[in-house]
Amino acid sequence: MLATITFGLLALLFIIVKLVLIVKMKEVCVIERLGKFRAVMQPGIHFLIPFIDRVAYRHETREQVLDIPAQSCISRDNIQINVDGLVYIQVMDGAKASYGIEDYKRASINLAQTTMRSEIGKLNLSQTFSERDTLNEIIVREIDKASDPWGIKVLRYEVRNITPSANVVHTLEKQMEAERQKRAEITLAQAEKESTINLSEGQRQEAINLSEGDKQRQINEAHGRAAEIDILTQATAEGIALIARAASLPSGDKAIRMRLLEQFIQQTGDILKTADVSVLPTELAKLEGFFEGMDKVTQTAQGAKG
Repeated sequence: MLATITFGLLALLFIIVKLVLIVKMKEVCVIERLGKFRAVMQPGIHFLIPFIDRVAYRHETREQVLDIPAQSCISRDNIQINVDGLVYIQVMDGAKASYGIEDYKRASINLAQTTMRSEIGKLNLSQTFSERDTLNEIIVREIDKASDPWGIKVLRYEVRNITPSANVVHTLEKQMEAERQKRAEITLAQAEKESTINLSEGQRQEAINLSEGDKQRQINEAHGRAAEIDILTQATAEGIALIARAASLPSGDKAIRMRLLEQFIQQTGDILKTADVSVLPTELAKLEGFFEGMDKVTQTAQGAKG
């Protein structure tokens, strides 16, 4: 009797379990009746017909992150790189996710890989690093378009790592070293150019300053000579005026002639001292007569004293 009651309770419990379906908030359940799709149960409590209705599939409705394994790609400039990433998807239609594709997760990963490989082939190596955002948008658009019959939506795609091969890395390092050396040489050349320009500017300014100084010196010397000539002219004019006044006095003309004779004798003596050849003045006879006259005057003066 006890065994019968226990069996009955177990059977009743089994029927209740099969009868009542509680769907959690984070999922949806696909119900089949006698092997045929019946409905998609949303979160909450539902009642099924035992042994006729069954839960065929359960799908996560939250956003899911799928890891895209690294794969080898060839860029447009024929450089081999390894690329991996992450794709974010969400189930939007439980029926399509159940019957539209065998495994939407694996299909999404494979589609992301093929799309990524195709898009990488359209870009140069440098563009794969600088245009990640554009690359992500293109991959999301292509995957979302292809996955629409699967009842899922691709929210975003993120390229995680772009790793060139070891040979490419070595080549890039040498290229970067050459670029750094080139920039250093350009910097040194520019510095030398600026130094040369500054030096030439200094020499030019120095030449200008010297020229200005020499110009000012010549101007000063010219002013000095002009002042000297002016003073000599004034002195000569005053001397001539004095001579003119002296000439108007009694015996003034004799004094002038005497002064001229003295100057003539002095200049003749200077010429005889400095000349390399003998100089015979043309007025020697007159000069001798002058000295004879002077001698007679002297003798007369001495006789008067005696």
